[in-house]
Amino acid sequence: MLKKGLPLTLFLFFQVLCLAAQSSLVWWNPARHAFPVIEGQAWTQELQQPYDRLPGRAEKQVRPAVWNLSRQSAGLFIRFKSNSDQITIRYQIKGNQALPHMPATGVSGVDLYARSPHGDFWWCNGKYAFGDTISYRYTSLQTSEKGQEYRLYLPLYTSVQWLEIGIPEGKTLTPLALRPEKPIVVYGTSIAQGACASRPGMAWTAQLERQIDHPLLNLGFSGNGKLEPELINLISEIDARLYVLDCLPNLISTTDVKPAEVKKRILSSVRTLRQKRPTVPILLVEHAGYTDGFSNPVRAALVTEVNTVMQEAYAELKAEMKGSVYLLTKTALNLSPDAMVDGTHPSDLGMQQYAQAYERIIRSILNEPVGTLSTTIPKSQSRDFYDFETRHRDVITRLKTHPPRIVFLGNSITHFWGGEPKTKIVQGASSWNRLMEPRKVQNLGFGWDRIENVLWRVYHGQLDGYQAKQVLVMIGTNNLEGNTDEEITDGLVFLMKAIQSRQPQAELVWIGILPRRGQEERIHRLNQHFAQRAGQLNIRFLQPGTNLLQADGKINEAWFTDGLHPNEQGYERLAEKLEPFLVGR
Repeated sequence: MLKKGLPLTLFLFFQVLCLAAQSSLVWWNPARHAFPVIEGQAWTQELQQPYDRLPGRAEKQVRPAVWNLSRQSAGLFIRFKSNSDQITIRYQIKGNQALPHMPATGVSGVDLYARSPHGDFWWCNGKYAFGDTISYRYTSLQTSEKGQEYRLYLPLYTSVQWLEIGIPEGKTLTPLALRPEKPIVVYGTSIAQGACASRPGMAWTAQLERQIDHPLLNLGFSGNGKLEPELINLISEIDARLYVLDCLPNLISTTDVKPAEVKKRILSSVRTLRQKRPTVPILLVEHAGYTDGFSNPVRAALVTEVNTVMQEAYAELKAEMKGSVYLLTKTALNLSPDAMVDGTHPSDLGMQQYAQAYERIIRSILNEPVGTLSTTIPKSQSRDFYDFETRHRDVITRLKTHPPRIVFLGNSITHFWGGEPKTKIVQGASSWNRLMEPRKVQNLGFGWDRIENVLWRVYHGQLDGYQAKQVLVMIGTNNLEGNTDEEITDGLVFLMKAIQSRQPQAELVWIGILPRRGQEERIHRLNQHFAQRAGQLNIRFLQPGTNLLQADGKINEAWFTDGLHPNEQGYERLAEKLEPFLVGR
């Protein structure tokens, strides 16, 4: 219907402009890409439809209700890079657009997040239109020549029939492959599936995945997370990093499952997973409670009853398995009185509280603690010319095929020295080939890395699966601009402890920050602090950078390319200082 007072010619003009804008877009269909790009799926080669969550064979193995729910795209998302300031999403669904207690933006909407060069996630505001075809249009997005990374979260409570992403002609969109890391697998109820988040990215599983930055599979089935053996057997097929069983809200005594049966299912589920995947930790979760529990004693009693059963089962399993089985309690979940929409399903506030409680216990299980300083919170980054994720994958692959004797963690100063994986900038090849190559040193330098970026790499497998003789760490110069001396020192101590916990047999060598133009005095003072803290930790501390200074304490420009990065002669002088302390050929 025309707005009152809007001339027909002007209305038609706007319609033509909209159609022209749509026709100039280049569309990409993720389901038809040459390699899998839909994150959150375990059986990518066995799906009946591209946005299913269970393999096609499960249709004959699980109850119809579970199978139908598995076709809803909860927890699925697509990663890509684009240099466009405009992104349009269009798609069709099968199912409800909205529910009485949950808005269309959560039930059938999508949600776009950008990732900053520093590894932070930024929410993107899209203008949406719900109809036979649903569309979201994002404009005025921050751009860069390299391209911004995005995560497009798919609807929580509907089945996606098809979906396309459009960008203007002349712009780029680069799909990102599935991450090769083992996933965290969550088996649960409607709360895990996403009810009642206002947007897909606000589901607690999505929030948790961004916070811990590990792949996560959402196997939440609304009203049907019941610890059934058919599902447990399917889940055991997944080579997981962690299994999470959060099904008690669908196992209270008002259902057809009584307390004795609940305990039996808990014990059977954990024993099955332990038998088939003996090294994968398992996290059991108590019922978080109802927010009307204080005013409704009947509801409170249901929660108390089922949580008592869980505590009994957990005690039995803990004694039987002596570790690697954990419990997230109602007390630790600690939902506030306003954390639910209807007393049962979390609001966005409740989802946030769920995610925070999960993060705390999962970080403890995976030995990935975080601190309060920016230098103690792991982050990836994309600040430099190379692709951080690609180099990380290449490093992990090489560590498996060429286990090193020494690993050298650092930033661009290490990155540009030499060795594998090869980079287009190499400034110290001769000294690397002479000193490092014969000693089987793995170059783990990443350009523009800060302390928190090395911490991310430590938490994502760069020190796992092999036994090094020595770990060299030279990091911190890129933190000089944004952090205090105390934050840098405390961050490095935090990092050193993370390294020691993963390579306890290796000699850890803390290398001081190299001098750089205009910062010589501050770096000298910092290195004194480092030496003191290294002594307290019983870690060897070296300062090869003194070999790059003049008598007046300033850098010798003849040994640098830009006042920061050594040239060939500079690397030779570093090698001269390091060689006596490296383990033998």
